[in-house]
Amino acid sequence: MNPIVHAELAWLAAQGLKERRDRILVTCAGLAPDLDGLTLLAGEAYYFRYHHVIFHGYVGAIVTAVACAALARQRLRVVALSLFTFHLHLLCDLAGSGPGWSIYYYWPTSMREWFWEGQWNLASWQNALIGLATTLLCLACALRFRRTFVEVFSARWDAEVTRTLRRRFLREDFVREP
Repeated sequence: MNPIVHAELAWLAAQGLKERRDRILVTCAGLAPDLDGLTLLAGEAYYFRYHHVIFHGYVGAIVTAVACAALARQRLRVVALSLFTFHLHLLCDLAGSGPGWSIYYYWPTSMREWFWEGQWNLASWQNALIGLATTLLCLACALRFRRTFVEVFSARWDAEVTRTLRRRFLREDFVREP
């Protein structure tokens, strides 16, 4: 699954949190496993050897949870949701990263692979459908929670997107021309 969908799924899981900061932390936790994708900067050989290895396991989950706890306001809820979204990322990768992309959850203590025979390709209709549904749910949050995924990047931009969606679909502040 692509990082945008991972981030959107994590952000959706964080909607019960009151603070924007905490929702962003949970969103980052949902993206954290892909930190091992930065091995691409060292070359393709390192990427194919270490992506889904270094941070796609219990070590990455612990580091992520500790970092989120240190920065969170609602610590216990953020840690729980961070662990949930971290592992949701792994589940999505097991399903939708394509054949040949195992997860080494127990690295560095074990190289035991986790994989699923039914993995679909990254560029599959399943991932496209999940991505579309997730994006639509993120936009729908403007109607219910008065915020969208855009809040991860900018509160001001999010306010504009939210205002636009609420005008369009709820007719808020809608002024008709005579």
